[in-house]
Amino acid sequence: MANIVAIVGRPNVGKSTLFNRLVEERKAIEDNLSGVTRDRHYGHAQWGGKFFSVIDTGGYVTGSDDIFEKEIRKQVRLAIDEASVILFVVDCLDGLTDLDTEFAKELRGTDKPLFMVANKADNLDKMLTANEFYALGIGEETIFPISSSSGSGIGDLLDEVIQKFPDEGEEDPDEGVPKISILGRPNVGKSSFLNALIGKERSIVTDEAGTTRDAIHTRYQLYGKDYILTDTAGIRKKAKVKEDIEFYSVMRSLRTLEDSDVVIVMVDASRGLEAQDVNLISLAIKNNKGIMIMVNKWDLIEKDHKTMQTFKDDMTHKLGENKWIPIIFISALTKQRIFQAMELAMRVYENKHRKVPTSKLNELLLPEIEKYPPPANKGKYIKIKYITQLPTKNPVFAFFCNLPQYIKSPYTRFLENRLRENFDFEGVPIKITYKKK
Repeated sequence: MANIVAIVGRPNVGKSTLFNRLVEERKAIEDNLSGVTRDRHYGHAQWGGKFFSVIDTGGYVTGSDDIFEKEIRKQVRLAIDEASVILFVVDCLDGLTDLDTEFAKELRGTDKPLFMVANKADNLDKMLTANEFYALGIGEETIFPISSSSGSGIGDLLDEVIQKFPDEGEEDPDEGVPKISILGRPNVGKSSFLNALIGKERSIVTDEAGTTRDAIHTRYQLYGKDYILTDTAGIRKKAKVKEDIEFYSVMRSLRTLEDSDVVIVMVDASRGLEAQDVNLISLAIKNNKGIMIMVNKWDLIEKDHKTMQTFKDDMTHKLGENKWIPIIFISALTKQRIFQAMELAMRVYENKHRKVPTSKLNELLLPEIEKYPPPANKGKYIKIKYITQLPTKNPVFAFFCNLPQYIKSPYTRFLENRLRENFDFEGVPIKITYKKK
């Protein structure tokens, strides 16, 4: 999609509220505390029959030594470079500030269409305040007073913005593209992995846990295939989540899990598979997602020829019945196996959508079932006569038999194991249902 609108400005002027209004979702976290948004955040919007991407950015601050504000400045510049149209958001409540003037200098060199957007213009007095921003001397001829919270004035702004687009834009450009999310505890290296993979700073990375707050979506191509990769906020135990912002970050991460096709659970090699990681895996299974475990920081572990297998055996033991989840060891820092990790994620995606012909199912499984039939219950013998895969998004297999109500869970596990032995469903939860024949 060639049409990209970047929303920029100093902190706390309402950029994220405007972003949410344009994409018609509460995707970006909003808070009265400045500096809530850190990374570039993408969404899709439509106006007047034209489709476009929207980038939300962190608040631009100059002259600060704060590590996050320095990284936010980089992210804002990257957004400006990517954009087709720039919306410079200012605040009618505060009026013209020194930070607005400083940021205007940053924007003055761009040759891209630039619109001054005076936000929080909730009444006539505030609309008149918008006139003082003409002093900055940048942007198109008109300043647009809007209220992103109520939606006032946004239609007039968008009418002008879409006139600057070079093309119509694609409708729903992400349709059918595999969605892969990276989840895990704080500071395990999710953002570092994403940045290493795409070769640029898509997410801000620091040693401080909790750097990423929003779920950060990235369109990515590897070996001629497109993906949507999502970096998420680190998930901690509920009792340890203190701030409202962190609470909303975790909610965004869990919502991302629900929207994904494949979930990569990232684990710190120095800590191994912990209870919170197992909880995430259980949630992914409950939501019928493809799952893989990626052990990061493998470069920091002292190793011999048995170390990797010992790690795998320990994690497999903790996974219990879910031994079908693949495990890969990587280092985001040295880029060790990061592309193999993406190949594995794509294999899991393909397995999730695998359709097994009914003839093949019956040919391979019915002889095994005949050898080891379901145990008799109350003197009644159970006979499985026919198997088929149901036309669902996730692998679901129907076993037709005379007495479905008498089949117990240990035999269901037996059938699942036979399915996995005969067909490649690595990384994918399988459901089995029984129907009366």
